[in-house]
Amino acid sequence: MSPGPARGRTPGPDGGAGRRGPVRRWQLVRAGTDAVPPSTRRFMARARQRRMRAALPWATAVGVLALAGLVAWTVLGTGLFGVREVRVVGAKLVTPVEVRDAAAVPDDAPLARVDLTATARRVGTLAPVERASVERDWPGTLVIRVVERTAVAAVPQGEQFAVIDSAGVVFRTVPRAPDALPLVQVGKPGPDDPGTRAGLAVLAALSPQLRAELVSVDVAGLARITLRLRHDRTVVWGDATRGADKSRVATALLGRQADTIDVSAPDVVTFQ
Repeated sequence: MSPGPARGRTPGPDGGAGRRGPVRRWQLVRAGTDAVPPSTRRFMARARQRRMRAALPWATAVGVLALAGLVAWTVLGTGLFGVREVRVVGAKLVTPVEVRDAAAVPDDAPLARVDLTATARRVGTLAPVERASVERDWPGTLVIRVVERTAVAAVPQGEQFAVIDSAGVVFRTVPRAPDALPLVQVGKPGPDDPGTRAGLAVLAALSPQLRAELVSVDVAGLARITLRLRHDRTVVWGDATRGADKSRVATALLGRQADTIDVSAPDVVTFQ
């Protein structure tokens, strides 16, 4: 601050009041940069740098969170990365249309929000599908991979034939017996049917030579299983136990001139 001119009284020669003279007043004046010492300027510059360095991590974190929020909203809340295509891989017994209908994924549904496990479970309800897996192929494709059941036998059902897999699941019905499949004669085929399980256990135990001659496995009861071979030959199997022993003995006797071979007790074999 610098004093300014002001008017007032000035003392007289005798110390008394004299005439009025100028009175000085103070006013603010901005100092130039040259008035600030260099050391002070350096200190202030370092202080600003420290404040900027301290604020930089917070500013970066806020920016990253904002960007992440924008990306999450774009991916999860909009159709920009929605389902544009459902690609089906491995389907032969079922059509891609059947798989897509079973998957029940709406068009343009956000790809990131599709429940892959639930979608695979829905596809797995199709009878010919043994298992299914679902994966995302960005930016807009859902890939469904299907593993279909393998037919091991056919079961006569009236005028049609039920095709079953190794677990006894019926997954197809055809009007005539498939040439490449043996027949299993049971009343009600299914994975929970004891007769079906017994017939499949016998089928799995047969040697290649017996399989080549086999026409059907007839399950009249759990202890009354019979193999019908070509040329009207019969192998009395009994129950489904000791399948490997029975198969070995029956295979060894295929060369015998016998219409019926009884291996129900493989240690004591009879044939006619």
